[in-house]
Amino acid sequence: MVDRYGTDVLAAGGRRKPRSTEQPAEPGLVVEDVETGYVGAVVRVEYGRVELEDRHGHTRGFPLGPGFLLEGRPVILTAPRRAAPAATGRTASGSVAVPGARARVARASRIYVEGRHDAELIAQVWGADLRIEGVVVEHPGGIDDLVGVVAEFRPGPGRRLGVLVDHLVAGSKEARIAEAVRRGPGGPDTLVVGHPYVDIWEAVKPQRLGLAAWPTVPRHLEWKHGACAALGLPHSGQADIARAWRRIRSSVRDWNDLEPALIGRVEELIDFVTQPPGP
Repeated sequence: MVDRYGTDVLAAGGRRKPRSTEQPAEPGLVVEDVETGYVGAVVRVEYGRVELEDRHGHTRGFPLGPGFLLEGRPVILTAPRRAAPAATGRTASGSVAVPGARARVARASRIYVEGRHDAELIAQVWGADLRIEGVVVEHPGGIDDLVGVVAEFRPGPGRRLGVLVDHLVAGSKEARIAEAVRRGPGGPDTLVVGHPYVDIWEAVKPQRLGLAAWPTVPRHLEWKHGACAALGLPHSGQADIARAWRRIRSSVRDWNDLEPALIGRVEELIDFVTQPPGP
């Protein structure tokens, strides 16, 4: 099955796929949805979705983001550029804001992330969307016992569980745990996805912090401490780490300041846990 949300970090063989580039979904732009092969011109973009019209005049909606081809090249469709400031009617995730919309009663389905920083970043960028959809993000703390956490949650068709894992790369401990969850009894109603970064901090584009790239931290050092040292920030205790994270998170204005490898996975999880149960 084609992954419309971006390159799977566990793709077999390690072959590099063409790198997707961002492309504003301007009216009239003709693109192809990779998963379905549907080809159409952009006629509308709203609520984080793009509506395409094919040559027969039929329309169909898709989520904005990865999973499209433009003249054979993989692209990540983004909200069209506006002359007016982004604050006029857009959420931080790029969706059209719904003034006065009330939060939906929380669903039984949940999204789990590894830690507090992951949850804070997702709430900052996707918070408005999550409130409207009634999706709660929780951080049970680490994934070493993820199989037991999933068993305790008891996923089902109307009670889905999405899990975002840090550093989900081939051959890692995280990959083995994710595979064990997939094989478990709650596997069909649990989706475990991940990004390739050692820590969620790396999902923030380094240019927002004046860096060309995030530093390479030696394996014998705790990653956050090593990153703070490279940034010239205090890192002697947890209070210093918390202050560094607040500085990093404050540099994020909206989803454009995050790496596509995280964006696609969060969108995938939201789609998964909000999908209606099958017949």
